Amino acid sequence: MYTLIKKCGRAKRGRLETVHGVIETPVFMNVGTVGAIKGAVSTMDLYEIGTQVELSNTYHLHVRPGDEVVKKMGGLHKFMQWDRPILTDSGGFQVFSLAGLRKIKEEGVHFHSHIDGRLLFIGPEQSMQIQSNLGSTIAMAFDECAPNPSPREYIEQSVARTTRWLIRCKEEMDRLNSLPDTVNPHQLLFGINQGGTYEDIRIEHAKRIRELDLPGYAVGGLAVGESHETMYRILDVTVPELPENKPVYLMGVGTPANILEAVDRGVDFFDCVYPSRNGRHGHVYTNHGKMNMMNAKYETDPRPIEEGCGCPVCKAGYSRAYIRHLLKAGEMLGMRFCVLHNLYFYNTMMCEIRQAIEEDRYPEYKKEKLSGMA
Repeated sequence: MYTLIKKCGRAKRGRLETVHGVIETPVFMNVGTVGAIKGAVSTMDLYEIGTQVELSNTYHLHVRPGDEVVKKMGGLHKFMQWDRPILTDSGGFQVFSLAGLRKIKEEGVHFHSHIDGRLLFIGPEQSMQIQSNLGSTIAMAFDECAPNPSPREYIEQSVARTTRWLIRCKEEMDRLNSLPDTVNPHQLLFGINQGGTYEDIRIEHAKRIRELDLPGYAVGGLAVGESHETMYRILDVTVPELPENKPVYLMGVGTPANILEAVDRGVDFFDCVYPSRNGRHGHVYTNHGKMNMMNAKYETDPRPIEEGCGCPVCKAGYSRAYIRHLLKAGEMLGMRFCVLHNLYFYNTMMCEIRQAIEEDRYPEYKKEKLSGMA
């Protein structure tokens, strides 16, 4: 159940009530692909840094350890020791991006595992079955994330197939949720809007999928090589066609600036590997821009990553000099510190965004935040 609490321009402040707790939106989902945040970050850490939603990947968990194993362990929540909401993506993006050899048919996709090369198959029904075994709070529909750029004719065919797949996903999820041994019989299904960078295809697809009255909708197939301006243009025409009384999720986005701009266009949910990936390489986000902790100028710098930051690392007083030393020495603790700081930065920024919308000052907040990070 999604409640729209407040609007400031097109920016939405909402609340999604789920079986695993309430999600205050706009929200950034912390990405734990295989059931863990890369960088030795535990679920205890996620509670401490204010994580609302953890995101895991259907494809990766299907390949290893296997979704049947996770189901035997009581579902992903019990497996991870995490009792707040989890969103699982459908595996579609990974099938289309990781699998070298693949064959797309109406029933689904045949492909080779990127781990051991064995032949696998995932279609709409299989994706729903895997996600049902995982027992996530929110399951994503199985779609094709077409490469960018793609010819118009290909996009049209791909979007039509994605729509047919979505209908099959909905039917299969309804069936799975009614079974007596289902891990989470209250699992929610989000549909995905596709259409490449073709505005009219995006708009028509949004109109088509909103008829299915799903619990939420995502905009997929962006942040795959197109310019930021193109992404914002597509959001400008697509988001208004999706139901205002349902959460809108922009998949795989993005930088703090991307998030600030997308919130301004009515987006509720975000996820991205940037905070953890960049953190593992010593790149940290601050209100004054991004810092590379490997830089020689931090060798004897006694200050925390960002003064006034409430993350566990800055609060404990670990110095830039010490963190740089750990990174240079290849110590995992250095990576862990940077990832924790980055995730805290993102989670805290989302709190600030929600407050700014509530107080009807989002344009001023966005301008100030962007100018500070420039």
